[in-house]
Amino acid sequence: MTTEAFVYDAIRTPRGRSTQTNDVPELKPVSLTIRLIDEIRRRNPGLDPAQLDDLVLGVAAGDTAPGGGIARTAALAAGLPDTATGVPLHRFSAAGLEAVNVAAQKVRSGWESLVLAGGVESMSRTVVGSPHSAGSTDNSDSSRTVDPHTLFANGSAPQGIVADLIATLAGWSRDDVDAYAATSQSRAADAWAKRQFARSIVPVTDHDGAVLLASDEMVRPQTTVESLGTLQPAFAGIGAAGGFDAVALQRYDWLKSVQHVHTAGNSSDVVGGAALVLIGNEYAGRRSGLTPRARIVSVGLSGDDAAIMLTGPAPATRKALAKAGLTTGDIDLVEMNEAFAAVVLRFIEDTGFDPDQVNVNGGAIAMGHALGATGAILIGTLLDELEHQDLRYGLVTLSVGDGMGIATVLERL
Repeated sequence: MTTEAFVYDAIRTPRGRSTQTNDVPELKPVSLTIRLIDEIRRRNPGLDPAQLDDLVLGVAAGDTAPGGGIARTAALAAGLPDTATGVPLHRFSAAGLEAVNVAAQKVRSGWESLVLAGGVESMSRTVVGSPHSAGSTDNSDSSRTVDPHTLFANGSAPQGIVADLIATLAGWSRDDVDAYAATSQSRAADAWAKRQFARSIVPVTDHDGAVLLASDEMVRPQTTVESLGTLQPAFAGIGAAGGFDAVALQRYDWLKSVQHVHTAGNSSDVVGGAALVLIGNEYAGRRSGLTPRARIVSVGLSGDDAAIMLTGPAPATRKALAKAGLTTGDIDLVEMNEAFAAVVLRFIEDTGFDPDQVNVNGGAIAMGHALGATGAILIGTLLDELEHQDLRYGLVTLSVGDGMGIATVLERL
């Protein structure tokens, strides 16, 4: 018999600015994860760590890559018993939400009772756009260098180029995407000022207890459409010199060109951070004295046109809603990852959600995208806001590399 998967707790670190000189030990991925495991135990004193069935940790890149075994390492380093297990899980930037969904599936199957799930990323230790991915290399070539012929055959282009293509197809101008970005910044600044994230945020401290990171570092309260308009397009250069505009246009040959409207100001910032969600069945909750905050109603995964890559959230959302017997009209709030402004605008257009329902406290354009952690971060952000507004249903969704989308429906209890 299928059992329910309840969310008992959801916490995260602040998202910190990534720099290639960031070597503070307390900001390493393992240290961030340990900090959150410690906090889960502190907040839930009735939780017996021996009862945790697994730690599922979404990771996307760098020294958090799946081969590093970070989940088991963090579990043991946090003082969990030797019986504790851990598994790193990779689905590009959706890894954190995939980890939550897998944990829910474990619990709903009845085979496990209590699982920690989330994600972690340190973008300071990551080479963005590595030439060693399957989609960007010629696998017949032992040198493993970027192969433009393979890219052209697959219709693949960097995500920034694709975001510009989405805007071009829709006819969205630079002002349109900048207006969305300015709204994200304003909402995030307002949310921090009103302490909307206070329940979930776990400050990062050093070994002496001094606070190293207490809030999301990238929020820019003074951002306006006018200030954003001074920034140069971020992807025009590689679009022309790298030949990626031609790659992007091969399936959309009625377009004369790609209009490059995305900049550093209307795209997601690169940050580091971590998040954990405690998921269990009803029996595990009672045994540990836990009170459920929400139940995971349904999940959805879908691929979409790989050439345009970033439109997967809409079909994934439709799948998740259909499984739950719900419609968009039943959903009160949406957290849709702001990889690029045009990606969110496209999602809203494809699904019909009211823009005032989507990312009401800002998103990754203002606070940053910590790749493997972001999906789990958004679970806590959504749940906190559902509780704050006394609402019932919420949706988390992200675009995923290689043209996929992921979605999760929550019901606040």
